[in-house]
Amino acid sequence: MVTTTDAALAAGCGDRAGGFPKRLSAMLGAARGRITLLDARIRTMMAEPERGAATAEYAVVLVAATGFAGLLVALLKSDAVRGLLTNIVRQALNT
Repeated sequence: MVTTTDAALAAGCGDRAGGFPKRLSAMLGAARGRITLLDARIRTMMAEPERGAATAEYAVVLVAATGFAGLLVALLKSDAVRGLLTNIVRQALNT
């Protein structure tokens, strides 16, 4: 059911400042602005799709290297590996 107030607003004759057509125009302008920004963002992403990939790869490599270094430290601190390395160095120095 359409009331006279709705019809007056639709015709732009409402007592509210600006009326329906002006509010509709403002909403359309805002929508166009957002669509323009979205379009620019999509075009940027398509032009440089792997821009952040190098940073992510460096992070993965650093985490892997840190884990490997921690494992090496744990192995070298063990008595068995320390004894093996000491024997290798002694044999190398005796020859």
